[in-house]
Formats: sequence, structure tokens, C-alpha cells
Amino acid sequence: MKRGKKTDDASADGENDTGSASAKKAKKSKEPEAPVLYEDPPVKMTSKDGRSANMKITSWNVDGLRAWVKKNGLDWVRDEAPDVLCLQETKCSEKALPAEITSMPEYPHKYWAASNDKEGYSGVAMLCKTEPLKVTYGIGKEEHDKEGRVITAEFPNFYLVTAYVPNASRGLVRLDYRKTWDIDFRAYLSELDIQKPLVLCGDLNVAHQEIDLKNPKGNKKNAGFTPEEREGFSQLLAAGFVDSFRELYPEQANAYTFWTYMMNARSKNVGWRLDYFLLSSSLLPGLCDSKIRNKAMGSDHCPITLHIAV
Repeated sequence: MKRGKKTDDASADGENDTGSASAKKAKKSKEPEAPVLYEDPPVKMTSKDGRSANMKITSWNVDGLRAWVKKNGLDWVRDEAPDVLCLQETKCSEKALPAEITSMPEYPHKYWAASNDKEGYSGVAMLCKTEPLKVTYGIGKEEHDKEGRVITAEFPNFYLVTAYVPNASRGLVRLDYRKTWDIDFRAYLSELDIQKPLVLCGDLNVAHQEIDLKNPKGNKKNAGFTPEEREGFSQLLAAGFVDSFRELYPEQANAYTFWTYMMNARSKNVGWRLDYFLLSSSLLPGLCDSKIRNKAMGSDHCPITLHIAV
């Protein structure tokens, strides 16, 4: 998520104040408020029903795979060492993938999806230590699948779906398309859920509640926080899926996964929570922890990690 929020975040944060000269003078003399940061707490490795986590999944919108590799994103991945690594917004065709990632011995099973129409647009990836039973691409609808936004892996006890959900874009020019996507994607996930439970991860391009972004009042007409997008997310939860982070940390504010590159937004923690792990409700007893790794650099998003007993 990026386009369409850069100036809006700034104005909502008071950066573009247009008050009187005296107000401006008073503002200049006022000490800037210290940013309220989020400290990722220690990992909980035991689920509510007493099981130990046996699956670790990391998801990261890398905002360009090749640039992310050059920024040493893989060093962080090796330290985190998830069982499965899911990436979004790779912006990279399979033939252009950097050797640093295609040759990683830690992940012998690698799967890529890219846009058919636009080079350097969209794209997702999934890297697995253990080979899935089956891997599929897209959701079965050409209008969505041509953009390379979804990979689904079937494991013995669950499905893992990684997704880069379409952005409604500046001026909300793709909002109608986004609403269609939300309906079709929810139907796809519900169909999978009938067969076996699933984990959905990725950049879902929506801050669901006001607690999920720094400046809710100034962004209600902007991509990622429109009533339509928020309602689409609510309907996904109503279909039987659970936001793992909010399940564990219902009142936690200032926990974001995306910051625009403008206005020093990241250092001030003026952000949005756009990246999620959603679980089928039947997987909830095995949920151990849902982490926001906001210290990891290399993208305008940070990675998130799920610990679960399956």
C-alpha cells in the first residue's frame, strides 16, 4: 500500500497547517511530540490449548523484490528462519528473479506469481522448507488472476494463502474493482475453508478499524480506509475468519506495518496496519502469537510472523 496516502498522511498529521500567522509562530516554538512507537513483545510459543508452536510463517510486502534483496532483506529472513516465507509486491517476473533468492538452499520449494500484463507490477511468492501437497495460483477468475496476486499451498492440516489485495488507488479509481475483488476473494476462501482450515497472509490493503492507523479522521475518503474496504474486511471476518493480531492484542494501538516514505513517517510511526494473518476459526485454539517485526528494514512495509500449532 502506498499510492494515494502520502499527502493525506502529512495533512492529517498537521504537517500542512494553514492556520493564522500567530498560530504558526506558536506551533514553531512548541516542542514536537515524541513519536509513540510499538515494541514487539516477546514471542509466546504456547497456544491457548497448551500446544507448542510447530509452524512459523512470515509475510512481507517487499515493495520490489530486487531492490529488497539489495537492501539485505534476505539476511533478516535467515535470522527469522520461518518455515514458510510469503512475499507480496515482488514486481518481478520469474525470469528476472535475483540468484540470491532462487538459489536459497533453506527453501528448496519456491513458487512465484507475476502480472501477465504489466512487467514490474504486483506479484507474490511463497518459499517453503517442506514441500506442500499442492500449489495453485489465483482464485479461478481471469480478471483477478492476470495480476499475479494469490498463491495457495495445501499442507496436510491446512491451506496457506498469500495475497496482495488490489489497492483502490489514488482518487479511488479502482474502488469498484476492489469491491468486486473482495466478494470474489471471500467466496474463494470460504470454498477452501469447507475442505480444510486456512491461514491467509499478506498485504490486504485495508486498515480495518481506527486503531489500525495513525490518522483515521484524515483518511476516511482515502484508499485503504474507505467504508467500502473496511466493510469488505468485516464481511471476511463474518465469514468465519479471525484477525490473529487483534485476537491476541485487541487494544494495542500504534502497531503498524506500513509507512509512506514521505514526511519521515516511519521514524514518527505515522503508519497503517495493512498486513495480516487471518485464520479459520477452527485454527484459533492453536494460535500462539502474531508478531509485527517493525524493526526490520528494506521496504515501506515491515514483515509479520505467525506462530501456530497445527
